[in-house]
Amino acid sequence: MSDVPSWTLLHAHLHRTLKQRQLLEVGQRILVAVSGGQDSLCLLRLLVDLQPKWNWHLAVAHCDHRWQPDTGNADFVQNLADAWKLPFYLKTAERIDKTEAGAREWRYQALAQMAQQYHLACIVTGHTASDRAETLLYNLVRGSGADGLQALTWKRPLAAGVFLIRPLLGVTRAETAQFCQEMGLEFWHDPSNQDLKYARNRIRRELLPYLCTHFNPQAEQTLAQTAELLQAEVDYLESEANQLLQQSLHQNQLRLNRVLVRQAPLALQRRVIRRFLQSLLPCAPGFEHIEKIIPLLNAPNRSQTDPLPGGAIAIVQGDWIQLI
Repeated sequence: MSDVPSWTLLHAHLHRTLKQRQLLEVGQRILVAVSGGQDSLCLLRLLVDLQPKWNWHLAVAHCDHRWQPDTGNADFVQNLADAWKLPFYLKTAERIDKTEAGAREWRYQALAQMAQQYHLACIVTGHTASDRAETLLYNLVRGSGADGLQALTWKRPLAAGVFLIRPLLGVTRAETAQFCQEMGLEFWHDPSNQDLKYARNRIRRELLPYLCTHFNPQAEQTLAQTAELLQAEVDYLESEANQLLQQSLHQNQLRLNRVLVRQAPLALQRRVIRRFLQSLLPCAPGFEHIEKIIPLLNAPNRSQTDPLPGGAIAIVQGDWIQLI
């Protein structure tokens, strides 16, 4: 044990990141989402080591999707929490959802419920720069705009009184693996991470290595940097779009002032129209729905679209675009 370092460059990096980005506060009550894999194990160990400096109250949460026939993973995480004298909370899925999106949605709901139940102010996860690069690629090939390309953010509200925080977004998966090796941490190997039927596993195991080999050895880092740049730009555009939307909405919320909107740059026009449609349609509008509205900004009176989701039609009425 004497060969195990007590303070590494990764400790210093996380300590500095938390301060600079104001992600966590001194004395905060924190729920650490631990899958048992190297990233979450690295995060938990870092937070445990930093706890004396920050006076946190730490607790461990594990979400069992029931993808595996045994509960070895949950037992592994519970034994780890017991060894480090941390409260342990387990949530087991009532039904098995084999889709990535469904499992992720359930996991965040489960974590939010545990945080609220035990009065924990924030949830921290072990998402890394590698996850950020994979998410950018995953959403890019699915046709996402800038919002989806920067979907993994440092901090966002998850539920009432609960924030989701990802303090390792500046750290690669290779760095978490090295940390676990240096600290002598054995982590759980999830067989589902090898299953190439999941799109993210194919990106991780096939696409990113191909990009690194044939295009840019630092592809993972540069993609993560792109996501970071996009996050700041999206934050700015969303702020501007929100102001324009409030100025352009009629008091009944069903009409949009096209004279004001058409004076804005196209990027803001699209965001305002997307928000306008989101509040009125039964499902989230896609790119094609937003593009149907854009021509109405300059169209003659009584011009209209074909039916949008739910059967609504957008029609020009003087200075206004209204959904009927």
